Amino acid sequence: MDLLGGVSSWRKSRSKWHHFEHRRRQHQCAQTQTDIAKGTTAQGSFSNMASSWCRISPIIPIFVWFLLVFSLVCPVHSLETIEDRASNQTFRPNEELKKLKIIASRLSKINKPAVKTIQSPDGDIIDCVVSHLQPAFDHPQLKGQKPLDPPDRPKGHSPSGMLEENVQLWSLSGESCPEGTVPIRRTTEGDMLRASSVRRFGRKPRRHVRRDSSSNGHEHAVGYVSGDQYFGAKASINVWAPRVANQYEFSLSQMWVISGSFGDDLNTIEAGWQVSPELYGDNYPRFFTYWTTDAYQATGCYNLLCSGFVQTNNRIAIGAAISPTSSYNGGQFDISLLVWKDPKHGNWWLEFGSGILVGYWPSFLFTHLQSHASMVQFGGETVNSRPSGFHTSTQMGSGHFAGEGFGKASYFRNLQVVDWDNNLIPLSNLRVLADHPNCYDIQGGINGVWGNYFYYGGPGRNVRCP
Repeated sequence: MDLLGGVSSWRKSRSKWHHFEHRRRQHQCAQTQTDIAKGTTAQGSFSNMASSWCRISPIIPIFVWFLLVFSLVCPVHSLETIEDRASNQTFRPNEELKKLKIIASRLSKINKPAVKTIQSPDGDIIDCVVSHLQPAFDHPQLKGQKPLDPPDRPKGHSPSGMLEENVQLWSLSGESCPEGTVPIRRTTEGDMLRASSVRRFGRKPRRHVRRDSSSNGHEHAVGYVSGDQYFGAKASINVWAPRVANQYEFSLSQMWVISGSFGDDLNTIEAGWQVSPELYGDNYPRFFTYWTTDAYQATGCYNLLCSGFVQTNNRIAIGAAISPTSSYNGGQFDISLLVWKDPKHGNWWLEFGSGILVGYWPSFLFTHLQSHASMVQFGGETVNSRPSGFHTSTQMGSGHFAGEGFGKASYFRNLQVVDWDNNLIPLSNLRVLADHPNCYDIQGGINGVWGNYFYYGGPGRNVRCP
């Protein structure tokens, strides 16, 4: 993981701790204050307003009454949707009871017994779970086994094995998981109740995936290589906190390692960062993984939300928030990710930062990827639900177009692939594509420091993207 241009000040864990403790207390005080603070630019003003809000408790019932009356006079579509759901719950108690039973059953499978629990400043609970009891080992082909030893890294890759301090918010607590355990973000009932489908919780929506167009509202700005056999990929990705317009949209930046056709047999391995209010309940950028063997239909999941990915590291929590993040015209912060196929056992391993092995996807999970990948893709993706009939204002990357360049636009740099002989090599034929360039665009390049790179992203809705 690399820190660029003035990020050293961010690494003072004490100040970051106070910042997020302050935000947590504000949230606990009153959810509504977030809306009030939107018009305030100075953090001090917001703090004063927040504390005032906490003190003037008699006003709260009046304000709530006002909102109720206002919503009756001027209903909002999104509120109607919520009310409709509540109404349905009222008149179908048997279905709701069945739903809650499904949730309880899923939670018992996802959340494993912890030998230690850590409270993160952003509200997450991190459970330290004994390695061989993590969800992956519920899989019939892994029952009774333990995580594998690390494989040889690709040639040409010299990791330090050092983890920079405080790359995730939960580590700001100063606590860590013991050796022999893995940190797992606890899934709550609230997480599952937010999901558009409880049965498909933790999975991406079903859709037919095509490289050259969007589908079901998913929009992309990506660089990709194809036409060869690939055994891994590596990139450094700029981390931002893009604005996501509503709960059922997301914004992510990731690598895809792909094999199969773009039909029902699509295999993918994915890793990067994402902002997903539906999945996590907030707007923090979070480190994530994903996999599927049937084009997102019935197999695979995010992070450790099903039996699949085997975690081997006790310092990185998949699904936890990343800290710090980049700022416009300020310090830039990126994470390095490497995915590669172990030549000896055929499993696909994931490395985060400067040589920290996170874990692996067992080869038996896949069909086409048991052999090799036929395409590698890097870039951004958003969901456009067209709220109110217009293009979403959900941002991709920094929320600024590629042409603004370093310090303003998001980037991927030092793009590489792993060849058949386990060599890490530069790309030779990178192509770039934005399926809605007036909303999100991309510009590629190559130089002696960054190798193959591109800038990408955008604001979503604007005068050229109605």
